[in-house]
Amino acid sequence: MAEPKKIIIDTDPGIDDVMAIFLALRSPEVNVIGLTTIYGNVYTTLATRNALHLLEVAGRTDIPVAEGSHVSYVKATKLRVADFVHGVDGLGNQNFPQPKSKPIEKSAAEYLVEQARLYPGEITLVALGPLTNIALAIELDPAFTKNIGQIVLLGGAFLVNGNVNPASEANIFGDPEAADIVFTCGADVLAIGLNVTHQVILTDHDRDILAESNGIFAKYLSKILEFYFSYHRDAYNMKGVYLHDPTTILAAVNPSLMTYTEGVVRVQTSGITRGLSLFFNKQKRFNEETEWCNKPTVKVAVTVDAPEVVKLVMERLMY
Repeated sequence: MAEPKKIIIDTDPGIDDVMAIFLALRSPEVNVIGLTTIYGNVYTTLATRNALHLLEVAGRTDIPVAEGSHVSYVKATKLRVADFVHGVDGLGNQNFPQPKSKPIEKSAAEYLVEQARLYPGEITLVALGPLTNIALAIELDPAFTKNIGQIVLLGGAFLVNGNVNPASEANIFGDPEAADIVFTCGADVLAIGLNVTHQVILTDHDRDILAESNGIFAKYLSKILEFYFSYHRDAYNMKGVYLHDPTTILAAVNPSLMTYTEGVVRVQTSGITRGLSLFFNKQKRFNEETEWCNKPTVKVAVTVDAPEVVKLVMERLMY
């Protein structure tokens, strides 16, 4: 069997981040070497606390946690935080005890730059929140884009409506300037958008099966999932939840679960469509110089084997 792929998860835990982190820890194809934290589902300080807590639950306090930025790339402090989706604590309002462990001294951007230098071409960075830390890492070390193996990011709504407003998906909307930097930085970028993740649904029945398991992860998830299911019932009138973050982890674990197209992605940073991620398929050669010219391409997921993704999530989180 091939050597497990080294991954770092940039995360804003978040109930679906919990599923994603546990899923990564249960996937023999990958080796989670670190977590970095960012605002999104909760503020950064709480994201760090939750990341440390989850590693304690998993018995993996050997994995370092580096705290990320508390402000957006352009230093905005008025941040969008989705606690109405995940609970005030980000974990379904369960009031878990404070973790005993602490984050490392380095910032998330410093840690990402350091690890990419240590293992050039070997690390897959899975970004589950706004892309601030990654943009800061690129700013800190322009060689980061060459040193990082791949960036698999949850972000964008390609040819479908967003989930913050009709134009924008939450992670891109959380820091559009950072997202545009990451999409055009020249690294090997793979974007998993709502067009794909909205096809991957964990149903009420799946949750009942998880609840019957004695596995440590399944029991933990049974406690926190009700808040997330309740939000989806209210917002989408559906009996189930979208598996945004777990799908993105599995794209890093097994890229063949999806098909991809390649092109240039730019992000709108102002106006009514702020946070819109627009994909250019490069099929037409335009005469005029535009903001799309001479930009590196990225891969964007187009289809997903949703039943297989749900099956893997269930199998790996039952125990």
